[in-house]
Amino acid sequence: MAGMVLFGRRWAIASDDLFFPGLFELFLRVLWWLGILALYLRYRGKLDCARGVLLGNYMVVLLVLLAVIVCTMLAIVCVSMRGTICNPGPRKSMSTLLYIRLALFLPEIVWASLGAVWVAESTQCDKIVVSAIIATVVVSWVIIGFTVVIIMVVFDPLGGKAARYSSAAPTLAFNPEDSQFVGGLKTAATSVWEKRMKLLCCCVERDDQAHMAFSSTAELFSTYFSDTDLVPSDLVAGLTLLHQQQDSLRRNQAPTEVVSHSPGPAQKDDLDAELENCRHYMPIAAAAYGWPLYIYRNPFTGLCRIGGDCCRSRTTEYDVVGGDQLHCHFGSVLRMTGLQHRDFIHISFHDKVYELPFLVVLDHKKESVVVAVRGTMSLQDILTDLSAESENLDLGCEVQDCMAHKGISQAAKYLYRRLVSDGILSQAFSVAPEYGLVIIGHSLGAGAAALLAFMLRGAYPHVRCYAFSPPRGLLSKSLYESSKDFTVSLVVGKDVVPRLSVTNMEDLKKKILRLIAHCNKPKYKILLRGCWYGLFGGNPDDLPTELDGGDHRDLTLPLLGEQSLLTHKSPGYRPSDSPLGSPTKYPPLYPPGRIIHLEEEGPSGRCSCYTAQYTAKWAHESEFSEILIGGKMLTDHMPDVLIRALDRVSNRDACISCPTPAGSA
Repeated sequence: MAGMVLFGRRWAIASDDLFFPGLFELFLRVLWWLGILALYLRYRGKLDCARGVLLGNYMVVLLVLLAVIVCTMLAIVCVSMRGTICNPGPRKSMSTLLYIRLALFLPEIVWASLGAVWVAESTQCDKIVVSAIIATVVVSWVIIGFTVVIIMVVFDPLGGKAARYSSAAPTLAFNPEDSQFVGGLKTAATSVWEKRMKLLCCCVERDDQAHMAFSSTAELFSTYFSDTDLVPSDLVAGLTLLHQQQDSLRRNQAPTEVVSHSPGPAQKDDLDAELENCRHYMPIAAAAYGWPLYIYRNPFTGLCRIGGDCCRSRTTEYDVVGGDQLHCHFGSVLRMTGLQHRDFIHISFHDKVYELPFLVVLDHKKESVVVAVRGTMSLQDILTDLSAESENLDLGCEVQDCMAHKGISQAAKYLYRRLVSDGILSQAFSVAPEYGLVIIGHSLGAGAAALLAFMLRGAYPHVRCYAFSPPRGLLSKSLYESSKDFTVSLVVGKDVVPRLSVTNMEDLKKKILRLIAHCNKPKYKILLRGCWYGLFGGNPDDLPTELDGGDHRDLTLPLLGEQSLLTHKSPGYRPSDSPLGSPTKYPPLYPPGRIIHLEEEGPSGRCSCYTAQYTAKWAHESEFSEILIGGKMLTDHMPDVLIRALDRVSNRDACISCPTPAGSA
């Protein structure tokens, strides 16, 4: 649904978004009206003090004013319940009701101000009456202040231009000025997003790399949202519908319809060995996060165990490992890895845009030099993640299509300079020349580790990489195929990050648009049912759509209703077109290496406290070509969940490398 147009500008709120806030205010106003009425009926004969008549009149007028406000809010709630997301016609009176409601704030402000003055001059009146009127004045100003905050939140900086374009959008006649106007709107949107990012990341150091990341992120966001006219609640409703639809498809899908990508016998044979390697290296990858993750995993004892390290002055052991900005990190790193300080060659917690913290340790058990790269844990890291356009890499290999995620490749180049130019790897191999080289990382660090392994292959041809929960949008197709020779990725459950790429996000947007276009229920019912389904489950086939028989395959087809949610209305528009479809800037990218997928067995785990068990299998990258919506899409990404899942797989008696049945692939 397009945002409402009020006062000649578009706002980031739709006419069906007012049900829940309106219902909440209506509840408060009714209670308030009943309280004032009871107060007046009980104390109207006791207002014989100075200014007592004014206080009585104040309560009478307040009762009338509250009654008008209650009637207006009741009308707003009732109108907000009408229609659907794509059918705002039954709610066309909402703008008039909002004008009336906003106009009522003026007498409310005036009356609250007068009430404050009269109460201040009525010190001899009954204290209960005075206290009650003071409370009403305070509540009035709280509601007014809360309304001002809401107006600031739903204010759209591009509202003036968007309102002009929305009024012209319904016509399908091509206007040469439209493309110029849309281009100007996109430029303005990029500027607005850049200002938002700079405000959000106000503490980030403003160097050339940061400015590059701000521009890249702003362009991505402005491009992604430029062809839709959705408000945030529409996206939430679409995600709840998609969650239920995905569960319904998986439930009704016959085993014969599932395409199985079974690995060859050689891959099945080494699954156990690679799982053991993952279980060994994952604690070291987690240690790169430092003390925050350690305290998160040990909330009751963690601070006591490493508290002394935070206050301890810098000693020679810190210089031995060559670290910088260690602070409380060193003690937590030692405890999470179980290694000794002499095993560490270098520890760096230096953190900037495109510059990630990392560890270099000697792993005597596996006889390897391990480089562990930290994942996302700061605003700088988020800017690195969001620099999502592709750039060419000069890897000096025979691979033709050498493209990768720009932000992560910049981080990998920084790591390469530190490890090679600063002589850190030379120092490590001077201590243990017979050891191999292993690069590991989690999340953002996994992506940087995979690219770093590519860069180091020339000097270290036997390098190995273990990428834990890497982002999907990382490598071009050629690099993905090449990475299988030396990289293993590990993914748990519905983890969203290994499914996260610009192309997958574009696909997610299209699915949301189509589900919203099919929906035959009002938004408040979708959200209420979505909350119930997310918490307690239910029948996923009971989708609030116009489709019959539970057949949702038609949702992949273009819809006329979808076009009402898109701003591009030229005759040449096709619903499959995408502003992100540029093959040069945002081409399809893939996760690194061979992929081990740990899938949870048993029930879904809604509101249950059972001990999860996992099965492991080799997976094809196509199994992660869709973002899965669910309660564990974020929690499955946490490092402690990966460690527990690996422990649960490793401790099972069943053969974890046995072939996967075709129906469970």
